[in-house]
Amino acid sequence: MDSDRFNVDELKHILRDGSSAAKIDWGNEEHRRCVVACMVKGAYVLESDRATMDRREELAPAWWESFGFHLENELREQKPPIFETIYGAIFKYAPCPRTPPHPRAPRYVVAFRGTMRKHPEWSVATQDIYLDFKILTNKLKKRTRSKLAYAAVDKLMDGEAGLGGDDVWLAGHSLGASLALDVGRDMMERRELNLPTFLFNPPQVSLTAAMNLLNAQDVAKRHLHFTSYLFKAGAATVSGRHQKRMEKLFDRLSPWVPNLYLHEKDWICQGFIDYFELRQRFVDRFPCVASKFMTLSYRDMLWRLLGKVKERPHLLPSAMLWKTAQSSLNAHGLQQWWKPNAELGLGAGTRYSYPVPQA
Repeated sequence: MDSDRFNVDELKHILRDGSSAAKIDWGNEEHRRCVVACMVKGAYVLESDRATMDRREELAPAWWESFGFHLENELREQKPPIFETIYGAIFKYAPCPRTPPHPRAPRYVVAFRGTMRKHPEWSVATQDIYLDFKILTNKLKKRTRSKLAYAAVDKLMDGEAGLGGDDVWLAGHSLGASLALDVGRDMMERRELNLPTFLFNPPQVSLTAAMNLLNAQDVAKRHLHFTSYLFKAGAATVSGRHQKRMEKLFDRLSPWVPNLYLHEKDWICQGFIDYFELRQRFVDRFPCVASKFMTLSYRDMLWRLLGKVKERPHLLPSAMLWKTAQSSLNAHGLQQWWKPNAELGLGAGTRYSYPVPQA
């Protein structure tokens, strides 16, 4: 496929001459975003190379070698005899020996691909769509692919002396973004490892997407959300034990600030935009009760009444949001995210933090 071939011309804004990875400024957000998005694309093309055996050449390596990385490990989900799919990859930074590494460059990038609906093997496409459904039911972390991802990152962190949180970056697109989000949460919650995380079009399961599809007015959405927040704040007094457990979890996760790259017209991920923006409006208006509603969801409270403890992965304490509405490409596509800031209309990202500062 032409879309699998690395196009140097598309990345002249960071490679400039089309060949020198030394031009990359790892302290520049635009450069970081573009490089990491390309490496997530590399995870997609790795799987395409595996599945398309009649190709005369491997197309995947250019997606990471162009930036001074080599392939350290393929992440495979093995379910013989049906298929053995590559769902991600670990890339190690290996710049030219004559060029000293940039102090802000990662040592490893762990990249997860998203759903491949047009995959030539029906079993792979079916498995991806099945995992999409598990995102809807909040059960992705229980699936084999998630467990393998947790184990792979654990092994990476334990396998090299002196490897710290800033040395390993997580990244993913769509389904892969949900996987990277779960892994990042797990590493922070379980090991207090704050891994830089880049999530491109991460799915968000909420009623917001349905409201947007129905073209609900902003005023109506704002009133509905504010009413909901007030109700949650009141309900928190009833579910006190669950509330305290979630506040403790939020406190532990709050230093982790994943980067969310979102398109305003992508209904799959736009719920994150409303979640954080409307949350902030409520915080500004009612700071005294803000910490109560931020940690709760209706589904959590329902499960609590049934004697089960759950929490929603979209209930993030902190995040850095980067959003665009100007791209002429597919709103849910990955390709837009290695475009220049000017083309995307990306300004400074907006940081949303927890805990809420009290007046």
